[in-house]
Amino acid sequence: MSANTSLSSPVTGPWSDSTLPVADRVEALLAQMTLEEKASQLGSYWEQVAPKKDDAGSASGEKKIGEAAPMQDAMSASQLPWDEEIVDGLGQISRVFGTRPVTAAEGVAALRARQQEVMSSNRFRIPALAHEECLTGFTAFGATVYPTSLAWGATFNPELIRQMAERIGEDLRAVGIQQGLSPVLDVVTDARWGRVEETIGEDPYVIGTLATAYVQGLQKSGVIATLKHFAGYSASKGARNHAPVHMGRRELIDQIFYPFELAVREGGVKSVMNSYADIDGEAPAASRWLLTEVLREEWGFEGTVVADYFAVSFLQKTHRVAETLPEAANKAISAGLDVELPQTAGFRTLPEQVRRGLLEEEVLNTAVRRHLLHKAEQGLLDRPETEHGSSTDWEPQVQESVDLDSAENRALARTIASKSLVLLKNEAPERSASKAAPILPLDAGALAGRRIAVIGPSATTGRTMLGCYSFANHVMSKYKDDELGIHLPTLLEEAHSRLGGAGVEVTAAAGCPIVGYDDAGIPAAAETAAAADFAVVTVGDQAGLFGHGTSGEGCDAEDLKLPGAQQELIEAVAATGTPVILVVISGRPYALGAVAQKCAAIVQGFFPGQEGAPAVLDLLLGEIEPSGRLPIGIPQHPGGQPAGYIAPKLGQRTKGVSNLDPTPLYPFGHGLSYTTLEYSNLVIEAPGIAVDGTVNISATVTNTGSRPADEVVQLYFGDRAAQVTRPVRQLLAYAHVELAPGESREVTFWVHADRFSFTGLDYRRIVEPGAIDIWVGPSSGDLPLEGELTLVGETREVTGHRVMTTPARVS
Repeated sequence: MSANTSLSSPVTGPWSDSTLPVADRVEALLAQMTLEEKASQLGSYWEQVAPKKDDAGSASGEKKIGEAAPMQDAMSASQLPWDEEIVDGLGQISRVFGTRPVTAAEGVAALRARQQEVMSSNRFRIPALAHEECLTGFTAFGATVYPTSLAWGATFNPELIRQMAERIGEDLRAVGIQQGLSPVLDVVTDARWGRVEETIGEDPYVIGTLATAYVQGLQKSGVIATLKHFAGYSASKGARNHAPVHMGRRELIDQIFYPFELAVREGGVKSVMNSYADIDGEAPAASRWLLTEVLREEWGFEGTVVADYFAVSFLQKTHRVAETLPEAANKAISAGLDVELPQTAGFRTLPEQVRRGLLEEEVLNTAVRRHLLHKAEQGLLDRPETEHGSSTDWEPQVQESVDLDSAENRALARTIASKSLVLLKNEAPERSASKAAPILPLDAGALAGRRIAVIGPSATTGRTMLGCYSFANHVMSKYKDDELGIHLPTLLEEAHSRLGGAGVEVTAAAGCPIVGYDDAGIPAAAETAAAADFAVVTVGDQAGLFGHGTSGEGCDAEDLKLPGAQQELIEAVAATGTPVILVVISGRPYALGAVAQKCAAIVQGFFPGQEGAPAVLDLLLGEIEPSGRLPIGIPQHPGGQPAGYIAPKLGQRTKGVSNLDPTPLYPFGHGLSYTTLEYSNLVIEAPGIAVDGTVNISATVTNTGSRPADEVVQLYFGDRAAQVTRPVRQLLAYAHVELAPGESREVTFWVHADRFSFTGLDYRRIVEPGAIDIWVGPSSGDLPLEGELTLVGETREVTGHRVMTTPARVS
């Protein structure tokens, strides 16, 4: 029974004194709380909006979007009415802005009203902590949509991602949000998985460094970052969403864990979200090994672990490791999961479990303590003094008139989009008189009076530039209204504006849709292309949810052929003889082996956001230099999945052993420039170092062409022999180098022996003596500089904090 009998006079104490140490304030509050009041701090409330129905029973104003059946079951089973949910308080409020289209002012008003009701319903006047999604920017109506995480990976630029996250955090903070559910640190192992677009790629080092930068930026703004999804979610069997993970613990530790550990140890992240997928039969939401032994005891994490939506209920409903919901809650909180999202279900049963002796009260206290520490740090426990000396309730500091899509936001989104585009191929068209000259960049002035055909389904729909967690695709796709709340130009509009104004005739044809196989329009598209001097063919994905799209959560693929009839469209256009500039805008890499040789140029963009279309035209017209690099390889064949460039020897091409070759068409790190570059003068400071030593490795890169370059110099290593199988090569470090025509610069990497550590046969992390191959070059498949380094001494066990990054100096 609740102790909440009279709320007219709030219970006050040292917890509201902002001059006292945060930990002391939390302990004082915790000592005064009943079991129900404690448990109330570990749940959440998510107001769902049912589609409006007309007289015929169909959606009016909204169209229903599919939800995964387990989520439907969990939602219907857990939700209490608002006034019942907030009795004794509330831990978190879920997605006031991210559930339905509301303006900033409307969202602020709704959140303020909710917070006032929460405070009025608990005797300590504690508000809830409000969270929102923020993967491609603040997932809210009218907020800037930045490029997806996979596009961040293509930039290889942590500083840009840090700046973006700080701006996102400032927007969240301005409307009263304290926690953001981002970034995603899952390492891609099979590109058929629907949520590849949410990841930063296939390389743990790139993922770790960029995600850590995001964490630092978001938390600098005062918003709590949340790592997703710990751990193994992206390694599901068959690349199916929520499917089991069959992965050895050694690979899990050395490849999957690395980005999370870096973001914990060096990013100082304050929250972590569990993975849905079970690992060798163990559900992460109930894994003490993951959530306590590794995350807290080994890495020193001190924040909160929050449930991925409905993960507590899934322990009973989908994992079936608990017979009842109370048992699921017991297993989760005992493992180290602190807060149930997005609604309170199992954690509502915790007080009774404590009374019955099924759960130690200190287990409950530990989770509450962690969450209250967040609230205290966010100022939610403060009771400011008035000018008359009396205390007032906490009041959110919000800006009803904040511009969530400011010019500054869009400028940064444009920069990131520009630097994420990858030039995969650039050759002269076959019928060109100059075989040496590449087709790109196009010279708009020289094209006057000529005709360019813009072909393909990505050209006329702006939403194809946006990821699944953009508000347009995540929420507005449920509504018939096409109003998205942001300016979202299309590629065709940009082509008309930029080329039509220069006297170029722009024609267009869609050819085929993205979703569903329909080739009826391909002949007309080929005819349009045949009458043109060049054809810009735009293909790729439409992000959606649970099968309502070709990329995104629950939109897993059978193979990596372009969706629908898009490959046939490319082939038909190429067969006309008109030079093809292929632009792929997608959420995953698709197999291009069947069409690559038929295209004069290929540009890859990974959902580059609302400024994506202008950025693509900038690149095609040479107004920017290509600087993006592949964060994941582009496969040759749709069924031959790239095993990942960091695979061991038996995971690579094995001539004479298997007829299947997993070698990608374009490898990790690949990306061309509009100039030519030369690598030289590899210097490894010493031929050998101790197993706990350091070494400087340097190389020179020269721009031998006539245009500026923004090169990504990449340093790789390979353990020549070890007690367990090791990757043939793996990224050790990278550095951006800007070069004027004719300029040379030296890049020096400072390498600690810890960077060569791995999990040995007995599952201890070790640095082993022996030969290490060293390579430097522009991609994992193009490494012109090669050397050797020897680690000397006895095998060393690496415990505690270790050196996890390799800084670079450009001179």
